[in-house]
Amino acid sequence: MISMALSEQILALAKQYSGYTAQNLSKMIHAKSLSTQEKEVTEVIIAQMKEAGFDEARIDGLGNVIGRIGNGKKIIVIDGHIDTVDTGNLNNWDKDPFSGEISGGFVYGRGTVDQKSGVAAFITAGRILKETNLLNDVTVYFTGTVMEEDCDGLCWKYLVEEEKIRPDFAIITEPTDCKVYRGHRGRMEIEVSFHGVSSHGSAPERGVNAIYMASKAALAIEQLNERLMFDPFLGKGTVTVTEMVSSSPSLCAVSDFCKIHLDRRLTWGEDKALAVSQIEEIVKEFGAKVEVLNYSEKGFTGTEYGMEKYFPTWKLAEDTPIVQTGIKTYTDLFGTAPVVDKWTFSTNGIMINGVYKIPAIGFGPGNEALAHAPNEKVPVDDLVKASAFYAYFCHII
Repeated sequence: MISMALSEQILALAKQYSGYTAQNLSKMIHAKSLSTQEKEVTEVIIAQMKEAGFDEARIDGLGNVIGRIGNGKKIIVIDGHIDTVDTGNLNNWDKDPFSGEISGGFVYGRGTVDQKSGVAAFITAGRILKETNLLNDVTVYFTGTVMEEDCDGLCWKYLVEEEKIRPDFAIITEPTDCKVYRGHRGRMEIEVSFHGVSSHGSAPERGVNAIYMASKAALAIEQLNERLMFDPFLGKGTVTVTEMVSSSPSLCAVSDFCKIHLDRRLTWGEDKALAVSQIEEIVKEFGAKVEVLNYSEKGFTGTEYGMEKYFPTWKLAEDTPIVQTGIKTYTDLFGTAPVVDKWTFSTNGIMINGVYKIPAIGFGPGNEALAHAPNEKVPVDDLVKASAFYAYFCHII
């Protein structure tokens, strides 16, 4: 039985190290790290892990940072991706997005919410674990994962399939506003290709216009969106056309090719087969081709790796042991029960639990509404809470 004294000790250390955590995060923000370009930030993180006293800190073949504390039989992974999206229009930013400025109780910059703050917090948690003697036969891996923004879950496919790291439990440190999350919708990327017959633009009746076929299908897909399945916890499935590309022999000719790209969000009970069949039914009159896209890119290490862009839905019941441990962790540390909820967007959870069925929860600093937005910032208080949460969870799991 873990005494409340340990929770108080861990929270006190997290508060004591608040400046340390914020500074570590600031250094990560200085290192721009788009997907496949994370090398500089991995070097920053490796140095910080070594400074914090980790038992091991290394980079795997894909570029993921893997830190380790302990050698116990029970394996926990605390995961945070270290790549970010780009800045967009710099005129929309009030501060330099790579300044890592610390002021007014916040750390500012691209990646502070999505999601280097979770990594900074778990490094501090590692330091706390070393100082509080982790004795419960546990090995904790801390993974700073790559290429998530381009293809969520690819990094975890590599960790499980190539590194053979398959934990008993996982914490995903994507932003949750310091709430305990237990799932989110899945997603797919689908492409539909339409082939027409060109003719001179002065006589369109002689041809078959691929743009018209795609447009009719797009309107039917808009109607499909209204009748997709609904889950009381995860919400409704969605589908939307996000891009249309066409070609023709000239701008004076009927289009003989058009393709549309679909963003499909999958709620509980929806899967790849269902989603593809729904689109195939709509476009069968046009003889269109429906494809689930694939991703394959070289990481900064030179390793090329890929997967199909199908990212399964996942959720855990609130009475699942790992969710209950998350609730206890929060309650012991902060004296009140946490809000238990889910993400709107997708995370590495699609692979961790959606594919490999590893029990996982989410707990991370920052508000997900600021992800991919200008003027991204995270409260230093959130860094403190997350650092304490990760450390205490590892003691009581």
